[in-house]
Amino acid sequence: MALEHAESGDLIDVRPLGPRLRSTMSTALFKAEDLEVMRLVLLAGKEIPPHKVAGEVTIQCIEGVVEVTSGSVRRLEAGWMLFLRGDEVHSLRGIEDASVLVTIFLERRGDKLQGRGAAGLGQAS
Repeated sequence: MALEHAESGDLIDVRPLGPRLRSTMSTALFKAEDLEVMRLVLLAGKEIPPHKVAGEVTIQCIEGVVEVTSGSVRRLEAGWMLFLRGDEVHSLRGIEDASVLVTIFLERRGDKLQGRGAAGLGQAS
Protein backbone atom coordinates (compact mmCIF):
# COMPACT_ATOMS: atom_id res chain seq x y z
CA MET A 1 0.00 0.00 0.00
CA ALA A 2 1.40 3.40 -0.97
CA LEU A 3 1.96 5.93 1.77
CA GLU A 4 0.19 9.24 1.41
CA HIS A 5 2.19 12.44 1.69
CA ALA A 6 1.42 14.69 4.63
CA GLU A 7 -0.92 17.61 4.06
CA SER A 8 -0.59 21.14 5.39
CA GLY A 9 -1.04 21.10 9.17
CA ASP A 10 -0.34 17.36 9.58
CA LEU A 11 2.02 16.26 12.33
CA ILE A 12 4.92 14.14 11.08
CA ASP A 13 6.84 11.83 13.40
CA VAL A 14 10.56 12.14 12.64
CA ARG A 15 11.84 10.68 15.91
CA PRO A 16 14.50 7.96 15.73
CA LEU A 17 13.14 4.62 14.53
CA GLY A 18 15.26 2.63 16.98
CA PRO A 19 14.64 -1.12 16.62
CA ARG A 20 12.33 -0.52 13.61
CA LEU A 21 15.13 1.11 11.58
CA ARG A 22 16.30 -2.02 9.69
CA SER A 23 12.75 -2.89 8.58
CA THR A 24 11.71 0.63 7.55
CA MET A 25 11.79 1.82 3.95
CA SER A 26 12.84 5.30 2.90
CA THR A 27 9.82 7.48 2.20
CA ALA A 28 8.85 10.92 0.95
CA LEU A 29 7.15 12.69 3.86
CA PHE A 30 5.70 15.55 1.84
CA LYS A 31 6.13 17.37 -1.40
CA ALA A 32 5.01 20.94 -1.92
CA GLU A 33 5.38 23.09 -5.01
CA ASP A 34 8.94 24.17 -4.19
CA LEU A 35 9.98 21.80 -1.38
CA GLU A 36 10.31 18.08 -0.73
CA VAL A 37 11.19 16.34 2.53
CA MET A 38 11.99 12.65 2.79
CA ARG A 39 13.26 10.23 5.39
CA LEU A 40 16.11 8.19 3.99
CA VAL A 41 17.07 4.91 5.65
CA LEU A 42 20.67 3.95 4.94
CA LEU A 43 22.00 0.71 6.41
CA ALA A 44 25.63 0.27 7.48
CA GLY A 45 27.92 -0.36 4.51
CA LYS A 46 25.35 0.67 1.91
CA GLU A 47 25.87 3.59 -0.45
CA ILE A 48 23.96 6.05 -2.55
CA PRO A 49 26.21 6.75 -5.54
CA PRO A 50 27.32 10.24 -6.58
CA HIS A 51 24.42 12.37 -7.82
CA LYS A 52 23.24 15.97 -7.73
CA VAL A 53 20.00 17.92 -7.56
CA ALA A 54 19.32 21.33 -9.04
CA GLY A 55 18.15 22.92 -5.79
CA GLU A 56 19.73 23.33 -2.38
CA VAL A 57 19.70 20.30 -0.06
CA THR A 58 19.93 19.71 3.67
CA ILE A 59 20.74 16.33 5.18
CA GLN A 60 19.95 16.01 8.89
CA CYS A 61 21.01 12.85 10.72
CA ILE A 62 18.27 11.56 13.03
CA GLU A 63 20.07 8.40 14.18
CA GLY A 64 23.15 6.38 13.34
CA VAL A 65 26.15 7.63 11.39
CA VAL A 66 26.41 8.58 7.70
CA GLU A 67 29.34 9.84 5.63
CA VAL A 68 28.55 12.40 2.96
CA THR A 69 31.16 12.95 0.26
CA SER A 70 31.04 16.24 -1.61
CA GLY A 71 34.55 17.38 -2.36
CA SER A 72 35.53 16.21 1.12
CA VAL A 73 34.11 13.56 3.43
CA ARG A 74 31.86 14.75 6.25
CA ARG A 75 30.64 12.48 9.03
CA LEU A 76 27.07 13.10 10.17
CA GLU A 77 25.96 11.76 13.53
CA ALA A 78 22.58 12.16 15.22
CA GLY A 79 21.75 15.83 15.67
CA TRP A 80 24.03 17.13 12.89
CA MET A 81 22.90 18.72 9.63
CA LEU A 82 24.72 19.38 6.36
CA PHE A 83 23.80 22.02 3.75
CA LEU A 84 24.69 21.54 0.07
CA ARG A 85 24.25 24.06 -2.74
CA GLY A 86 22.30 23.08 -5.83
CA ASP A 87 24.14 21.06 -8.50
CA GLU A 88 26.75 19.91 -5.96
CA VAL A 89 27.68 16.27 -6.64
CA HIS A 90 27.48 14.18 -3.47
CA SER A 91 27.20 10.59 -2.28
CA LEU A 92 26.18 8.99 1.01
CA ARG A 93 27.43 5.90 2.83
CA GLY A 94 26.04 4.29 5.96
CA ILE A 95 28.71 3.89 8.64
CA GLU A 96 26.09 2.64 11.12
CA ASP A 97 22.44 1.89 10.37
CA ALA A 98 20.99 5.38 10.03
CA SER A 99 18.01 7.50 9.13
CA VAL A 100 18.32 11.04 7.83
CA LEU A 101 15.91 13.78 6.85
CA VAL A 102 16.62 15.10 3.38
CA THR A 103 15.10 18.44 2.39
CA ILE A 104 15.28 19.51 -1.26
CA PHE A 105 14.39 22.94 -2.57
CA LEU A 106 12.85 22.21 -5.97
CA GLU A 107 14.33 24.97 -8.08
CA ARG A 108 12.27 26.35 -10.93
CA ARG A 109 13.91 26.31 -14.34
CA GLY A 110 11.57 27.58 -16.98
CA ASP A 111 8.18 26.05 -16.24
CA LYS A 112 9.61 22.84 -14.76
CA LEU A 113 10.64 22.02 -11.22
CA GLN A 114 14.12 20.51 -11.03
CA GLY A 115 15.42 18.14 -8.38
CA ARG A 116 15.91 14.43 -7.86
CA GLY A 117 12.92 14.15 -5.60
CA ALA A 118 11.69 10.83 -4.27
CA ALA A 119 11.64 8.99 -7.59
CA GLY A 120 13.03 5.54 -7.05
CA LEU A 121 13.31 6.10 -3.31
CA GLY A 122 13.53 2.90 -1.28
CA GLN A 123 15.81 1.46 1.31
CA ALA A 124 19.46 1.77 0.42
CA SER A 125 20.39 -1.78 1.28
